[in-house]
Amino acid sequence: MISLRGWLTPPRPTRPVTDPGERRAIVVELVIVFTVTLGLSGVRSLLSLLDALLRPERLSDQQVALNVRQAQVELIDLLRQLLSATQLFAWGALGLYLLWRAGIRLREVGLDRDRPGRDALGGAGLAALIGLPGLALYFVARALGMNLTVLPSTLDDTWWRPIVLTIAAAANAWAEEVLVVGYLITRLRQLGLGENGSLVVSSVLRGSYHLYQGFGGFVGNVVMGLVFGRVWQRTNRLWPLVVAHTLLDVVAFVGYALLRGKVSWLP
Repeated sequence: MISLRGWLTPPRPTRPVTDPGERRAIVVELVIVFTVTLGLSGVRSLLSLLDALLRPERLSDQQVALNVRQAQVELIDLLRQLLSATQLFAWGALGLYLLWRAGIRLREVGLDRDRPGRDALGGAGLAALIGLPGLALYFVARALGMNLTVLPSTLDDTWWRPIVLTIAAAANAWAEEVLVVGYLITRLRQLGLGENGSLVVSSVLRGSYHLYQGFGGFVGNVVMGLVFGRVWQRTNRLWPLVVAHTLLDVVAFVGYALLRGKVSWLP
C-alpha cells in the first residue's frame, strides 16, 4: 500500500543528464516543441483573457465556443474539423518521436498495450474523480463572474457532428496528455527538476492554455494537471490519462450538443 508521503514526495525514477551539450539540446527542444504547440496556445489564451477583462461586460456575460463551424460548405467544414484533429494527434506524435529518438521507448512512458482493460477502468475512474468537481467549479466560477460562458460546441446538427466531436475529444486528450505529462515531465526529469517541481510546471502549463475560459478554467485545469500528473508519476501509465481526458471531453462536447436548447440550465 502506497503511503500519503509516497504520493506527495515520489522518488525520481531517472538520473538527470549531466552533459552540458545534451542539456542545452533538451532546453532548445522544449522551447521549440511548446512554441509550436501548447505553449503558444497558452500565450494566446492569456491575451484572449486580457481582451475579455478589458471589455465592459462581466466575464460571465461573454461567451467562448470550443468546437465551431470552420466553413460554410458542409463537406469542407467536415474536412477542416478532421484536419484540426489530425494536427493535435501529430503534436502528440511529435513528442513521442523525440523521446524515441532519445532512446526512450513507449513502454517507459506507459503507452504499451499490455493491460488495456486495467487502463480503461483506471481512465473511467479518473474521469469520474475529475468530472463532477470540475463541472461544479465551472458553475461556481461563472456565478462569481470569474469565468466566461463556455459553449463546448456550436456545430450544426449534421450526421457527422457526434463523430467529429468524439474524434476531437480523443485528439485533445492525446495531444495534452502525451505532451504535457509524458513528454514534458520526462524531459524535466532529465534536466534534474524534482518530481514536485516537474508536476507544478506541467500543471501550470495545462492551466495556461485554458485561460481563454477565465480564471475558473485555469484553476480547474491546474488541479486536473496535479492529479493526472501525479497519477502518472506513481503508476507510469499514460493510457488511463488519455482515456479519462477523452471521456471527459466526449461527455462535454457530445452531451452539450445533444442537450443544448433542451434543458434550461445550459447556455
